Amino acid sequence: MQISSRFTIAVHMLAALALFEDDRRVTSDFLAGSIQVNPVVVRRLLLMLKGAELVSVARGRNGSRLARNPSEITLYDVYRATALLEDGKLFHFHERPNPACPAGRTIHAALDGRLFDVQQAMEEKLREIRLSDIVTDMKAAMKKAQP
Repeated sequence: MQISSRFTIAVHMLAALALFEDDRRVTSDFLAGSIQVNPVVVRRLLLMLKGAELVSVARGRNGSRLARNPSEITLYDVYRATALLEDGKLFHFHERPNPACPAGRTIHAALDGRLFDVQQAMEEKLREIRLSDIVTDMKAAMKKAQP
């Protein structure tokens, strides 16, 4: 199982906004070119991020902007905006384990709590990482890559 690429694409979009919004209009076409995805994917994600109050979106060619300072946006914010969790759960358990089978009868008791703990640990780590951390690392990598 993987977390959808929506998460990493959204982080890429937010980082690009942080890097470029003072220098240029950051449009969905610009973001799509940076990510190399269809602009429709970017527009859908922009709506999710707008709904989470992470970006403001202007119609037409006016572009998008961060709605908050990068130091105020955590990766957890992005995860919650894009993950589309079912009932708030990262792990979707198969519907009907066989109660007549000893494994099917006991799998929930043995696994549910552990999966909850894993999700909690991951979410706590995502709360520690800020968009500003990502942007700082990107700027350092860009500087290092310059001839």
